[in-house]
Amino acid sequence: MTPQGRLRTVRTRNAACGGPDRGPGRHTIAACDAPRHPSPGIAPAGGGRLVPQSDVAIVGGGAAGLSLAWRLLDPPAGVPAPSVVLVDAPAGPLRPPERTWCYWEEGPGDYDDLLTASWDRLRVRAADGHATVRRLDRLRYKMLRSPAFEEGLRPRLAALTRLGAVVERIEDQPEGAVLDCRASDGSPTSVRARWVFDSRPPSTAPARSALLQHFRGWFVRTRRPAFRPEVVEFMDFRTPQPRHGLSFGYVLPTGPCEALVEYTEFGPGVLTEQAYAAALRHYTRDVLRLGAYEVLGEERGVIPMTDARHVPRAGRHVFRIGAAGGAVRPSTGYAFSAIQRQTRAVAAAVHRGHVPVPPPAYRARHLAMDAILLRGLATGRVPGAPFFSRLFRSVPAERMLRFLDGETRPAEDVLIGLRTPVLPMLRSAAGLPFLPRVPH
Repeated sequence: MTPQGRLRTVRTRNAACGGPDRGPGRHTIAACDAPRHPSPGIAPAGGGRLVPQSDVAIVGGGAAGLSLAWRLLDPPAGVPAPSVVLVDAPAGPLRPPERTWCYWEEGPGDYDDLLTASWDRLRVRAADGHATVRRLDRLRYKMLRSPAFEEGLRPRLAALTRLGAVVERIEDQPEGAVLDCRASDGSPTSVRARWVFDSRPPSTAPARSALLQHFRGWFVRTRRPAFRPEVVEFMDFRTPQPRHGLSFGYVLPTGPCEALVEYTEFGPGVLTEQAYAAALRHYTRDVLRLGAYEVLGEERGVIPMTDARHVPRAGRHVFRIGAAGGAVRPSTGYAFSAIQRQTRAVAAAVHRGHVPVPPPAYRARHLAMDAILLRGLATGRVPGAPFFSRLFRSVPAERMLRFLDGETRPAEDVLIGLRTPVLPMLRSAAGLPFLPRVPH
């Protein structure tokens, strides 16, 4: 399943020293662009260059970093925009590939003009092939590709300063923070800012339960019409199920002959390249029966699904956002909508002159329910395919999606909970308080 924010960083380009900026509204700083004499009071690392002080520094140019930059640079009328520098890894092994974000929302959204496609119907297929098709009522399920996201935001980020470098250290200081960075040519650069927001993927935190959501996807084009463009294959459990966890197919059709087709597993470990290829061939040939097709591109990813605690504040002036700030829903991997809520709140706090602590991405009761489900899946007490098939068959689609987004009321959560296997879930809940949190 392509979640709301499988946080692989959006592709960016870094102009070489003396080279042109690539595209309107973008300023890329190379080491030679920095001032020769740093501001007093801050010594750049290793005698390198110091970028002039900014109000805000953002680490990482993915969904969280770019969303926050845009919102910061679009203040309410009468409020001056803060100065913002975005530090993103230069092209190379630390720059993840392009990816797809999917999310749902009601009515027009901020990125509607950038979407690849959107749908008002989802289909879930049980292991026996029984299909449940649900209309989304007031919601739309939306597909956003990272190249379109960055290209569409570029005109809105005309005042953004971009630095192509790797952040090696963030030092919190009494009046702000300093980022020690290293450019692709090895030269050191330092960035000083009042507030720093770090969106880099978090290191593994101690947790009681942990699974990996790992997937491979192919962008395919068939020779004959093979897809229904109006319906998303949200979860197709006609795939071989692992001993613990679950697997399913996922299809985002963009036309009668074009789609993104994915194979996804929730489990303790990833597969080999050969195993992913075999799973996708089986799903496209034997389950979907696509006939002849060509593969136009590929997606891949691994998302930790844990009940680890995410602390949004890393220092007096340093905060975590995106996956690092707990925006990924532990039980599903969706994050894009939570990222938008989080960055909207942070930008509003900066504009008002408040301390911009990112709010929790999800309510405590939803995280508690996720922890119980993860424990049930990890132990095998809760069989994944029947669990999700039953939920989507018995719960209205709009309520189910709002639950996955963490926006349901307590009474709705109870109604959803009653549609789950109660005894296995209770057994999982009873054991959680006695489990130690350990690194995974």
